[in-house]
Amino acid sequence: MKIVVIGGSGLIGSKVVANLRQSGHQVIAASPATGIDTITGQGLAEAMKDTDVVIDLANSPSFEDKAVLEFFQTAGRNLLAAEINAGVKHHIALSIVGVDIMQNIGYMRAKIAQEDLIKQSGVPYTIIRSTQFFEFLKGIADQATNGNEVHLSDVKFQPIASDDVAALVSKYAQAAPVNGKVEIAGPERFDMYEVVARYLKQINDPRKVVSDGKPTYYGGEITHTALVPAGEAALGTINFEKWWSSQPQKVA
Repeated sequence: MKIVVIGGSGLIGSKVVANLRQSGHQVIAASPATGIDTITGQGLAEAMKDTDVVIDLANSPSFEDKAVLEFFQTAGRNLLAAEINAGVKHHIALSIVGVDIMQNIGYMRAKIAQEDLIKQSGVPYTIIRSTQFFEFLKGIADQATNGNEVHLSDVKFQPIASDDVAALVSKYAQAAPVNGKVEIAGPERFDMYEVVARYLKQINDPRKVVSDGKPTYYGGEITHTALVPAGEAALGTINFEKWWSSQPQKVA
């Protein structure tokens, strides 16, 4: 198959491109750097020619409420229009577990807008909602830091390794569209403060994790189970220890 990966040079995209090429597919790693821009539309028509599957892994450069909404709406409309014109058979997008119940957070509103465009487009699709990545643990700690303390709550957290995300995205890309959503998650469930404390200990970070934070995520209050699958999910195989052992940099 010919497969176009939007955001093909990013954390997940580069791994998906490698996986699918190894499986023998013709894969285009699309990004503004390669002359394919979903915001301006540049290069889209040419990239979509004879394309079977499009995987959208692009992320907004800004997380400000208005900017992120405009990014996903503009990119979504341009990309889906190009797919319709070219007769693309399967559109895959990476979204977020719990996105529909965290609509008080601007980024989550933007991702729902992206999902809605896909559902309304008429292009056969699979929306893959993923739990948060292990790679986000440092950022979570940093945004909850006050002095030498990291204040986090006991919100349930089921992080997944980027290698597992890429493997599962690659699997769905080679299957028939589900015309709905699927959920993917890591193999272990934690309290958020617990897994962040474990991570900081591993990198010899002196900050102390305090489990008295409000149940929030990036500025918005959430329910205790918003970030974990409510029902059936495809689980990755990489737990915290296995993920940590594969990290090249072992110090803060």
